[in-house]
Amino acid sequence: MSNMADHMGEFDLIARYFKRPAIHSVLGVGDDCALLQPAPGTQMAISSDMLVQGRHFFPDVDPQTLGHKALAVNLSDLAACGAKPLAFTLALALPSVDEAWLAAFSKGLFALADAHDCELIGGDTTQGPLNICITVFGEVPVVSGRSQALLRSGAQAGDDIYVSGTLGDARLALDVLYGKLLSVPPEVFGPARARLETPSPRVALGIALRGIASAAIDVSDGLLGDLGHILKASQVGAVINTSIAIKLVASHEYWMRSSGIFGIKNDQKTGLQTSLAHVLAGGDDYELLFTAPPTHRDAVLAAAHTSGTPVTRVGQIQSAPGLRLIDEHGAEVANTFRSFDHFSRP
Repeated sequence: MSNMADHMGEFDLIARYFKRPAIHSVLGVGDDCALLQPAPGTQMAISSDMLVQGRHFFPDVDPQTLGHKALAVNLSDLAACGAKPLAFTLALALPSVDEAWLAAFSKGLFALADAHDCELIGGDTTQGPLNICITVFGEVPVVSGRSQALLRSGAQAGDDIYVSGTLGDARLALDVLYGKLLSVPPEVFGPARARLETPSPRVALGIALRGIASAAIDVSDGLLGDLGHILKASQVGAVINTSIAIKLVASHEYWMRSSGIFGIKNDQKTGLQTSLAHVLAGGDDYELLFTAPPTHRDAVLAAAHTSGTPVTRVGQIQSAPGLRLIDEHGAEVANTFRSFDHFSRP
């Protein structure tokens, strides 16, 4: 049962900051249930994510960027499924009613929602430690009785492995904020923090990859960890070229020129190892990791161009189980990288 023990009541709070006219839904905010009517010939794609203060975001985070990220991480799941966003619900626990915070949070939330034509259709509010839970709804077409949804289970031996955008910069920002990295200049830290706090869900790319990609997942817990989910679901193995993967870090060229960024003078090897760890096991990237047959390479590039999203081929699916790392010469690289785990310390 909801209980907002402040001067503004729960329903006043919802009406002021979160109620908008229904667009896609038959019935939106205001009743006990919202009503959605899937379009003929489509399936509903549904995903939920929770953001907890102190675990997923810092207490002093800008509420506008928090509103953006809260929805972005859910839209990223729809992107990985090749689904078109339709609507979402919001469950929000608040320590107290801070109207300035709510105004900024809802501004960031709705700016991203409007950009993807995705409407808020319901949810809940209560008093308690700051906690945000969003459930998002999307749709994917069904053609000749077959769903066009991208799944984790379709990878085949010989398929190429691709990653969209860049990886690792969100983890760089996180390590700076935790004090694990020293002397990171503003021109490197600024864009990295933006990647951490305002990720861009690759919805257009996911939709463009329908019928092209054989499997897909979004990179939320690190490239290797999330690739492992595809390998398990598809019952295959993979090899990743680390010399290509490390170049996915947006600040890679700066790291190549300077080792001081890591607080370790004249130790580029240590710097590059940290860089590689960020790329392979950093988390919070919200890029798409997907597989596709080599015969679809031109189609993959066309999908990347159409969606305005760069993609990089980083490895290959293999029939033998397991995940191998190799360098530019094909030599084995020890896999000591540990992906993000919600139940372990950062």
